[in-house]
Amino acid sequence: MPAGLSFEEAAACIEGAWYAYSITQRAGLEKDRRVLINGATGAIGSALLQICVHLGATVTAVGNTRNLELLRSLGASRVINYEQSDFTRDDQVYDHVFDAVGKSTFGACKRLLTPRGVYVSSEPGTGWQNPFLALATPVLGGQRVVFPIPVDRKAFLGVLGRLVAERHFRPVIDRTVALDAVQEAYAYVASGQKTGNVVLKLTE
Repeated sequence: MPAGLSFEEAAACIEGAWYAYSITQRAGLEKDRRVLINGATGAIGSALLQICVHLGATVTAVGNTRNLELLRSLGASRVINYEQSDFTRDDQVYDHVFDAVGKSTFGACKRLLTPRGVYVSSEPGTGWQNPFLALATPVLGGQRVVFPIPVDRKAFLGVLGRLVAERHFRPVIDRTVALDAVQEAYAYVASGQKTGNVVLKLTE
C-alpha cells in the first residue's frame, strides 16, 4: 500500500488499473503512439488513460458531457463527447483503439486504425469474437486484434506502487458505499453511470 493513500484509495487502485496495465502490455504500447480510449471514465478507462499518458502516448478520450474536464485533467490531449457524436466516425486515425467498456467492435473501429493498428476490447464481444480475431488477425497481417489476458498481478503491484509514488497515477472514486448498501452499489455500477470506481467500505 503506497504511503499517503487511504484504504479506500488503495482499494480503488487495484482491479481497474490491473486490467488497464494488461491492455497496454499485451498491445505493445510504445512512446509517441496515438491512442483512442472508448469508455475513458470507467474504472479501467480512467486508469488506462493515465497509464497511456505515462508511457508517452497521445490520447483521445471518449466520455460523457459531465466528465470531459476530468478526462483532460487525467492527461487526455483531446476528448470526444459520446452524447454528441459517434466516436467511430472520427476523422483521425490511431495506432491503438482501446475499448475499455466493450461496447464497440473491431469492425466498427477498423476505419480508425492505421494500416498496422491494434484494437483491444475489455470484453470478449458477441459470440466471443475478440479472442477468435486475436488468433486470426496476426496471421493475416495488417490491422489486428489483441485479447488482453491479464499480466501477473504481483508484478503489476510493484509497477502500480511506483506510478502512485511518482504521481503518475491516481484512482478515480465515484463514491464510497457502506456494506449494508451493497445492493444499491451493485445497481448503480450496473447502470453504467458511474465514474471511475465504487468502493465498498466493510467497516466504519
